[in-house]
This record gives sequence, structure tokens and C-alpha cells, in this order.
Amino acid sequence: MADIHTYDFKGKKALIRVDFNVPIDSQTLHVTDDTRIKAALPTIDHVLNNGGSVVLMSHLGRPKSGYEARFSLKNVALHLSKLIDKEVKFAPDCMGKETLEMTKNLQPGEILLLENLRFYAQETTGTEQFAADLAKYGDCYINDAFGTAHRAHASTTIVAKFFPHDKMFGYLLENEIIAVDKVLNSTERPLTAIVGGAKISSKITILERLIAKVDHLIIGGGMAYTFIKAQGGKVGSSLVEDDYLETALRIMQEAVEKGVSIHLPVDTVIANRFANDAEAKVCDINEIPDGWMGLDIGNLSIINFSEVISGSKLILWNGPMGVFEMPSYQQGTEEVAEAIVAATADGAFSLVGGGDSVAAVNLFHLADKVSYVSTGGGAMLEYLEGIELPGIKAIRE
Repeated sequence: MADIHTYDFKGKKALIRVDFNVPIDSQTLHVTDDTRIKAALPTIDHVLNNGGSVVLMSHLGRPKSGYEARFSLKNVALHLSKLIDKEVKFAPDCMGKETLEMTKNLQPGEILLLENLRFYAQETTGTEQFAADLAKYGDCYINDAFGTAHRAHASTTIVAKFFPHDKMFGYLLENEIIAVDKVLNSTERPLTAIVGGAKISSKITILERLIAKVDHLIIGGGMAYTFIKAQGGKVGSSLVEDDYLETALRIMQEAVEKGVSIHLPVDTVIANRFANDAEAKVCDINEIPDGWMGLDIGNLSIINFSEVISGSKLILWNGPMGVFEMPSYQQGTEEVAEAIVAATADGAFSLVGGGDSVAAVNLFHLADKVSYVSTGGGAMLEYLEGIELPGIKAIRE
């Protein structure tokens, strides 16, 4: 593999896989959150500043079959050109002779964005010929899409084999790997993982892997009620995965055996229905009345969790503490975020990852106050689980 820091881009076309899978307003078709686009700018700028041109490729959404206007990257091209204050050429197709001609005519300093790769089924099936056709567009290949590094798709993995000596990580992907490796491999202690979200079922592997690494495991969000019920607590009509009660007990037992402190909420904000304007009150998390559901952690839990976080040197946060999308149930998530920010200011290294956690730090305007915000939810979790991601492996091989 090559190194983006030392590679000579002069007169070369860099084919860059970016992650421009961003939220688009269904009415105006404007980009509503450009975090991922901004994250790709350092790599794009580096190539252009060193005499190269850039061919960008990405997917957007999950189109069913062929072209759909709402999934066109044309809208993203317009947004990108505003961000970098220069024209971004747009190829109305990611395949074909016309697109090949556009790439051939690209001059140093110019940018071309290809249309959505997923308008072709061959992208997700990882078809070799599709990857070979993409490879014709560049002299070197840069993977800068951490968010899709766990997918063995044509543009994220297969295409790399056509650039045996001219493939490399972009700055974003490189920084993601450094940040996760720092949490997983650092000798600094204590290491605290905060895991929230709705379900244990989607996070079993990550919980088991973390227990082998961390000193403290804080569990919040919907999954906490499964742990509470497993220990005999009354959880009313809170979200519970009854099939995973044994799993919850097993995870707690493993934690005891490995000397890991598990911290569960002790109180909870409950409501009589799932709505922002429902009747709400706070109660002991083991004593939720029938017909009531837990939607956030309570003040005592916030104090307990914040104390653990403030004493930590390394912090990993994945998943909210409650239904933070509704203002009535966002206090737990916001206060935990604030505790992470305070610990970071005191010298801790904090890594925030996973769609909902990232959305939360953005909502509370705290993204620039933590050490690193990961752009890849599923990819970050799989990397934390110790899975070698296909997109990373393809560059390193």
C-alpha cells in the first residue's frame, strides 16, 4: 500500500471512495447534515494541493432498482462546490463511455463526482467487472469511506486490487483507525465504555468484546431494561427483549469474573405512553408500574454515571441514554455527553461513535469538545469487535 502523506499526486487522477451518504430533505433535496462531506475535505484538498485531480465516488441511500431522483448525488455535488468554493463537475452516470471521457479530460485541480454507485446492483454484490470499470477512472485509489469499510462492495474493497501499488487510506479513514486503536490498545486506565441504544441483540458481540478490555461498562438506553428484568426488576411496559434475559445475566457474570464494574441505571423517567407530551415522572428502575415505560435515565443515574466518567482516562460512547429525539427524555443523554466533555477537558481521550451518539453530540453542539467523533457506526462497532474490515484489509494486502 502507498502512503497519502508521501505519495506523488502530480498530474495524477485520484479515484476516491468517499462516504457522501448524507441526509437529504425529501422536499427540497438539499443536504441537511454535511458532517460526512466536511470530513472528506482534507483528503480532497491534499490531492488538489499536490497537483492532482479528483474523481469522487459514493453511494446515497438504498435505491431499489436503478435511478431515483431523490438518491441522486447531483444535490451533493452542488453542496460540495459551495463548501470548497470551486466547481464540482458531475457525471450523470457512474458507468459508460461518457463518464470515462469526463475522467480522461479532467485537469489537475479539478473535481468530478460520479452519480450514485448503488443505481447499479453490481456495486453491492461486489462484481469484479464493475470494479474494473471504476478503476479506469483513476491512476491511484484512496479509500476514505470508513462508514462503508465493513462492506465488501465493488467501490470499497474489490476496486483496490486494480491498484496493487497505488492504493492508500485517506486522512479520514486513517484517523478513524488511529482513534479506535487508541481506545482498544492504549495502556492508559481506567477505560470506560458507555453503551446505550434500544437493543442488546444488536450489541452482544461488542459488549462481550468490551468486557475483555474495559474497567467500567455503563449501560443505558432501552437495553438497560432487559438487564433490570433479568435480575428480577419490574419494568412495566418498557422495551425488553425477553429472548435475551439469559444473555444479560451471562454478560453480568462475565463482568464479575473479569473484574469489570457494570453500572446500570438506578432510576428512570417513565411515561404512560410513548409521546413527548405524555404524563411523566421519575421512579426506581426496579419498580416501574404496569402500563408505564422507561424513556430516559433519572437524576441519580446521571450522577452515578457522571462520577465514573469523570474518573476515566479513556472513554468510548456508543448509544444514547434515552429517547433523546424527544425533548422530554433527552436530559440523560445530554448530561452524559456533558460529563464526557468535562472529562475530555481534564485530559481524557473520548471517542464517540454510532449514528445516535453522533446525532446527540451534534444536537447539543458538543462534537468539537470530544476527542474524536467517528463517522462510521456499523463499521466502528465491527472494528471494535475485532473483525478485520474488508475495506481496510483490501488496502493493506
